[in-house]
Amino acid sequence: MEKFAFIDGGVCAAEGFTASGVLNKIKESRTTYDTALIFSDSLCNVAGVFTQNRVKAECVKFTKSQISDGKAQAVIMNSGNANACTGKQGYENAEKEAVAVSEKLKISKSDVLVCSTGVIGQQLPVEKILNGLDKSVSLLSKNGNVEARQAIMTTDTKFKETALEAKIGGKTVKIGTMAKGSGMIHINLGTMLSVITTDCAISSKMLEKALKLSVAGTYNCVSIDGDTSTNDTLLILANGKAGNAEIDSENEDFNDFVAALNVLNTQMAKKIAADGEGASRLVTCNVVGADTVENARGLAKAVICSNLVKAAFFGADANWGRILDAMGYSGFNFTPEKTSVSFLSREGAKRYFDAGEQNGGKENQIKVFDHGVPLNFDEDLAKKILTEEAVEILVELEDGSEKGTAWGCDLTYDYVKINGDYRT
Repeated sequence: MEKFAFIDGGVCAAEGFTASGVLNKIKESRTTYDTALIFSDSLCNVAGVFTQNRVKAECVKFTKSQISDGKAQAVIMNSGNANACTGKQGYENAEKEAVAVSEKLKISKSDVLVCSTGVIGQQLPVEKILNGLDKSVSLLSKNGNVEARQAIMTTDTKFKETALEAKIGGKTVKIGTMAKGSGMIHINLGTMLSVITTDCAISSKMLEKALKLSVAGTYNCVSIDGDTSTNDTLLILANGKAGNAEIDSENEDFNDFVAALNVLNTQMAKKIAADGEGASRLVTCNVVGADTVENARGLAKAVICSNLVKAAFFGADANWGRILDAMGYSGFNFTPEKTSVSFLSREGAKRYFDAGEQNGGKENQIKVFDHGVPLNFDEDLAKKILTEEAVEILVELEDGSEKGTAWGCDLTYDYVKINGDYRT
């Protein structure tokens, strides 16, 4: 097979994993599934990254403690209530979930992880989740990813999942994932809410290293609105059922695993950015020719984080000055006099980055700023490019050979509408 091949199944794609989704009416107005359960039939090595917000949800505190031994076997997740800013009672509610799940699945309480998403500052109606556990467990299946991926959605308009298989150590390894994320997203060493499952044999230490390496160039390069959530959590569980020799050092198999993880997480980063609250288009910023990877990624993220840039894309306005402005105040190094900016459509960008062609065709690419000097350009062509559902900003520097990418979306009227009455 090819090095990577996308497959169906989401978090159930890997051997030994099942999932379910049920409706427990955690939020009374909810009409779709709101509680997901993911289970491995054998103990997994686990790693996670979490929100850098100083205000952390009680479920985040609990789950960080649970993974300290590097082991887990089940994850229970709910939407409709974040269990954040809920104090001792909130922490105890998360613990109650873990105890109940462990009893139903006949596993150790220490191997159950708990995630929540939704409204901040309201006590979680944990009894609803506990009363629905028999159903959650009975519905666990290899097709349960369909319900599970819906159960964690809040303001998301589309479910987010993907899976792939790769050859690692001579064995076929499967990796699957699902996530929620639409607003209150400015990821920094965490995500919104996401679980990755794999049947790869890899130690907890190497799993954590691989996750952090991958997150730096994928999830951490996403921003919807500049707000880092109290609940951001990304978990990865590996049960070793693929039968490869366990990865316990930074060898060739480790590099292959990281490469596969990068492909998976890049797909998810794009899905999250494209489904930003109220978004009408995906905005990608590619920075090439930077002196360091950190500067390339930092500059790209500064551009897609700018509300003025986001508003310009909503209006399909080729206001490249806002891009330079965002780069200028970002604090990341570049030489303005050697900077060029172009706008590309999805197809133009695909040709440029996939095929290495520096001319995507005039119908797909337009340069508006060249080596520190503004250009006279076709405003109608620019408008045509910027009205497409996926738009690329290409920033070309001459400071080095490194590159970085960040993903975001435009800022629309609907973002304000959605967040103006979120609690109701």
